[in-house]
Amino acid sequence: MGKTITEKIFEAHVRDRPFTGVAVLSLDVVLCHEITTPIAIADLVWRGKDRVFDASRIKAVIDHVTPSKDSKSATQARIMRDWAHRHGIRDFFDVGRNGVCHALFPEQGFIRPGYTVIMGDSHTCTHGAFGAFAAGVGTTDLEVGILKGVCAFRLPRTIRVEIEGTMPRGVYAKDVILEILRRLTVNGATDRVLEFRGPAVNAMSMEERMTLSNMAVEAGATSGMCMPDMTTVDYLWDHVKADYGEKPRAIDAFRQWHSDTDAAYDSVLQVDVSSLEPVATVGYKPDQVKKAAELHEVRIDQVYIGSCTNGRISDLREAARVVKGHPLAHGVRGILCPATPRVYRQAMQEGLLDVFMDAGYCVTNPTCGACLGMSNGVLAEGEVCAATTNRNFNGRMGRGGMVHLMSPATAAASGIEGKIADPREYLR
Repeated sequence: MGKTITEKIFEAHVRDRPFTGVAVLSLDVVLCHEITTPIAIADLVWRGKDRVFDASRIKAVIDHVTPSKDSKSATQARIMRDWAHRHGIRDFFDVGRNGVCHALFPEQGFIRPGYTVIMGDSHTCTHGAFGAFAAGVGTTDLEVGILKGVCAFRLPRTIRVEIEGTMPRGVYAKDVILEILRRLTVNGATDRVLEFRGPAVNAMSMEERMTLSNMAVEAGATSGMCMPDMTTVDYLWDHVKADYGEKPRAIDAFRQWHSDTDAAYDSVLQVDVSSLEPVATVGYKPDQVKKAAELHEVRIDQVYIGSCTNGRISDLREAARVVKGHPLAHGVRGILCPATPRVYRQAMQEGLLDVFMDAGYCVTNPTCGACLGMSNGVLAEGEVCAATTNRNFNGRMGRGGMVHLMSPATAAASGIEGKIADPREYLR
């Protein structure tokens, strides 16, 4: 019987099997940010274990509230700053160099096929787009990872998501993953890995694959994974060319992290994207999805384009295609948040920031900010936001606020009309 990519990664990293069905894995990378890591740091200090297993394999960033908005967030940032300095963590991204973690770390080349990755953040599954096993963990697991470089996991079963067809005009990876969530529901992949594959995935860019993997956790999945291929190699090439010399050698090496053709799956979900239309969420769960064209009477107060789901340069380009020449509707405010300094600079050089500012958008520094209702775009009670983020939980972007999840193009079109809109009207 063949093995899935997850089974292969587990087998290559297993350090111990203390219980039936549980494996202690060695970790290639431990990622940290200033919301969840300071708690782990404080507990390690209290226990007299203020150490790190390998400073070169810990990557840290201040991204959720940056720059600090109050004394509490400033204290959290200082704890991270002092800890990174104390232990010689070179890959620490402070204010000015920092960006949204799940966009910044791949951009820096820290994630590779076959890696094991943890972080105290549920959307760590984003990094599975590179053929890595990446999972969000709790404080105790994060502490152990920082201290010992290991983490215990139950071997998750895998759901194979076969994505076929060609995406129509106006349909993006965000629409695809929302459709998958609609079919699976928010509990449909609990304790599972979603393995995204098929012709449509093969045709996607790395940024689109990261969007798919990012929202795997919204179905309850431990991780969302794609098979590494030439697209992966091209994205990582500046960071891996010294190891492989030429791209065919990298491809050959990465193929070891492909699932075998006779691997066993828990189930298979088939999705043909050819007939999909732009969609958006309703209600307070990401599996409550309807066609954008059916929600044309839903008025909005704010548009938010950014986050670890859709704040990359390709997302900004697609949104700008829609926005160009169209001001925001009266009474609607727009917030654009490039996910990293590199994305910000590239968007500025391409003139994209001018497009958004001419339309009336506020352009902010890279931050998670409004996505989880912490800064830079929090909603007032009763307000409605068209957002490119990943969660629409009750109060997620501000107490009493409503969030509708959608693609950057759909969000941009909604800002023009002041209500949820089908972007295809603006993409002809």
